[in-house]
Amino acid sequence: MTDAPRASRELSLDDSAANPPGGGGDDPSASGSSKVVAARLRYIERQARLDPSAFDVGRSDGFAGRAPEGTGAPNRHGRPKLPVGQREVRNWPVLDLGDQPDVPRSDWRLTVGGLVHEARSFSFEELHALPRTELVVDFHCVTTWSRMDLPVAGVRLRDLLAEVVPGDDAHYVSFTGYDVLPGTDVPYTTNLPLARATEEDVMVVYEALGAPLTSEHGGPVRVIVPRLYAWKGTKWLRGIELLADDRPGFWETRGYSNSAEPWFNDRYSG
Repeated sequence: MTDAPRASRELSLDDSAANPPGGGGDDPSASGSSKVVAARLRYIERQARLDPSAFDVGRSDGFAGRAPEGTGAPNRHGRPKLPVGQREVRNWPVLDLGDQPDVPRSDWRLTVGGLVHEARSFSFEELHALPRTELVVDFHCVTTWSRMDLPVAGVRLRDLLAEVVPGDDAHYVSFTGYDVLPGTDVPYTTNLPLARATEEDVMVVYEALGAPLTSEHGGPVRVIVPRLYAWKGTKWLRGIELLADDRPGFWETRGYSNSAEPWFNDRYSG
């Protein structure tokens, strides 16, 4: 661990007036900062209006009203602990495209842009200065293994997005990694609806298992999306883009499900 844990900060209306970023807004008579404050309030209110119960049965199209499938006692989200078709493992296996980029923390940069009020580039130190969250999460790989109770630390994605203030027309998120398909310049990408990306346990992770995130697991920084299959969590993260329309990523355009819901055996498209 690099520093003593900082308290996690939940999004609240009080946050909107603290250190507002510059950028655009809707009211041309308002100052730049006040327009962004108003936009930040709208973003926070959008998160508050999300119905948490909807996630318990799958927010993706086609799953509403269906009971999650799996075995074991209810997990921290009220679903069966082990999703249908999965087996529990004790280690943390490594899967990737065959490219494991070595990105030193001093060189790492994350750009966040698209439909936001202030596009930004974060260094590792700037990311580390944001409100820290420590969670214990489960990790479900589409290749049928699940690693349970994985301790991670980093920044909630919804807290990171609050720094750039998504626009009212932003409904999807696209992620890009430093890794590429070997022999090409095709980067790893994946996608999420904004409503899923801002779930409370979606994390931009820089520590796991009580230590800095290793390169083989996507360090120095990766995304983890515990309630979806693990390919939705981009390793070696370098870019986040807010979009009006969905943009399927690397595996989603190669036959894998766009929604990736483990408790519905939602592995492949079609």
